[in-house]
Amino acid sequence: MMYRAEIPLFGNWSMLHFVENPGMAFGIELGGEWGKLGLSIFRIIAVIFLSFYLRTLIKSKVSLGFLISAGLILAGAIGNIIDSAFYGLIFSASVYHGPVATFMPEGGGYASFLHGKVVDMFHFPLYRGHFPDWFPFWGGDPFEFFRPVFNVADVSITVGVASIILFYRSVFNSEELNGPDPAKVTAAAAVVATVDDAANDATSEPESKESTTEVVDPEKGEA
Repeated sequence: MMYRAEIPLFGNWSMLHFVENPGMAFGIELGGEWGKLGLSIFRIIAVIFLSFYLRTLIKSKVSLGFLISAGLILAGAIGNIIDSAFYGLIFSASVYHGPVATFMPEGGGYASFLHGKVVDMFHFPLYRGHFPDWFPFWGGDPFEFFRPVFNVADVSITVGVASIILFYRSVFNSEELNGPDPAKVTAAAAVVATVDDAANDATSEPESKESTTEVVDPEKGEA
């Protein structure tokens, strides 16, 4: 498939659109080679952190939905890392109106390790029109919604983050994740201690109110 070529899926609002993204999700870019390298390193650190965090979540026995959402974020991040790490090593450069990229070209790929681009392919131009002439800055310019092109990994990350924000925010304050509230533990311990004291008082034998010491009358003397 040639660079920027399109294949309609459902009418004119759903397309397979081949582009290469040198930056972050939905075509957001960072400047220069150092920006690309920094983004790749950040992704690797984020994946390591998420892997350990997901392990903690599993041990904490949080809800299955939250685990699935966190897993989607982790899977999407790994997918984009694989593209940026290896895609530039095994393919030649894709050029607009140029030849189709070749796999394992002689002399190597178009980029070094961690400097490759991420392949995006989904484009949903739901509405195309123009900004009104009176609109600031962009008056009269073409307008398209939804403009960004994205991939499966972007969808995975977006769905995972949105699910956590909408449905699982309370997990971050739950006892399963953060442990029991110290104030609640102290109050429960005080209640248990009070119940134990009351039980001990109820089961203990009452003390005798009468003295068992025999008093000898001095006038009678000893028998």
